[in-house]
Amino acid sequence: MELRHLHYFLTVAEELHFGKAAERLQMTQPPLSQQIRQLEEEIGVDLFIRNKRHVELTIPGKVFLKEAKQVLEQLDRAVENAQRAERGEFGNVVVGFVGSATYDILPAIVREFRLKYPKTAVSLHELSTPDQIRALHRKEIDVGLLHPPIHDPLIETAEIQTGAAALSMPKNHPLAQKEKIRIEDLADVPFVVVSRDIWPGLYDEFLSLFKDADFSPKIVQEATEYQMVVGLVTAGIGIGVLPRTAEKLFNLDIVYREIEGHPLNAVLSIAYRKEDQNPALANFLNISGRVAAEF
Repeated sequence: MELRHLHYFLTVAEELHFGKAAERLQMTQPPLSQQIRQLEEEIGVDLFIRNKRHVELTIPGKVFLKEAKQVLEQLDRAVENAQRAERGEFGNVVVGFVGSATYDILPAIVREFRLKYPKTAVSLHELSTPDQIRALHRKEIDVGLLHPPIHDPLIETAEIQTGAAALSMPKNHPLAQKEKIRIEDLADVPFVVVSRDIWPGLYDEFLSLFKDADFSPKIVQEATEYQMVVGLVTAGIGIGVLPRTAEKLFNLDIVYREIEGHPLNAVLSIAYRKEDQNPALANFLNISGRVAAEF
């Protein structure tokens, strides 16, 4: 039995007239009658009662009609779903993200993506930048929101957002009382920073602020995530270097101050495997770019 036999049968069952059915199918009546007879012989039942003036379905024919319609409808859905999968409207996107993205652009991207592609599942995994690169290579995630720079020939990256970073300190810290903080004010001040392995761009930019100073920053603790920096700053271990979005953590014991004339950038990039052809990933990247442009 071939799919065309079901189409022929369904058309004759709808018209109950071989001539009209043949006209709809753009064929002549004898080949159509022959195809229906072959179908009946294959399944071993008569599907139609025929005479010169009348065509009607037999009881087995009515049963077969119901099932044949379901088969064809299911096939149509399968074709449509395959086409939608090709467009990335079905499937799954696994997203890695650094913690700071949670308080920034990530929620807006995920919300917009789910509105546009409600049948595409989004899985979220908080991972450090190095862990995201490893996960991309192992195909454990499809895309990552991480801290640049990334130097990997197999990974494509694009800057998605540039925000400001600042010094974080307890509100009773002497520097918190100053209207302007200068580089020279930071001599012998203990610092808590996110380690270079985790956030290389911000770490290197912070160190570069002191290239013309007669002292180097006194880093007493490196952390693996910026929430840890917030905790250590609150405990009085030192002054932190954090993105301004950390203010969304609502820690009332910490204030944020910028260094006069020396802005710090907190850059977020999106990364994915260059050879990845997942249509759902392409849709996620498009949505991410659109949200970033409007954010």
